[in-house]
Amino acid sequence: MEVRTHRLASPRLIGRPVKVGPPEAEVELITTREMAVDEHGLVHGGFTFGAADYAAMLAVNEPTVVLGKAEVKFVRPVKVGETLRARAKIAEDLGRKKIVKGTVLNENNEVVLEGVFYCYVLEKHVLEIQGK
Repeated sequence: MEVRTHRLASPRLIGRPVKVGPPEAEVELITTREMAVDEHGLVHGGFTFGAADYAAMLAVNEPTVVLGKAEVKFVRPVKVGETLRARAKIAEDLGRKKIVKGTVLNENNEVVLEGVFYCYVLEKHVLEIQGK
């Protein structure tokens, strides 16, 4: 399992790779108190999305892959302490464009997020293209 992209991603914030592609990937994210947005322990959706995005990147697993667009639906809330599994699979490989389907499941195998991620493999790093 060689991670070729997003190698400095924080396992604490967006999860740790369990399976790396192509064409499939899986990320595990343990939710923590610092992810909560209220006293009830509701986890901010950005962390759930981050795990799904990371899984999509790892499904493609090219050093210069970026996310161009995502269409996601948050299906149910996530509570502090839950362990999430983000799964992604390339549904269509159109050369440099990859359409990736993703889901995030909670510990009860219930879907908490589902969506489609439009990923692009660039010729060079996005910041090099932007001249930064």
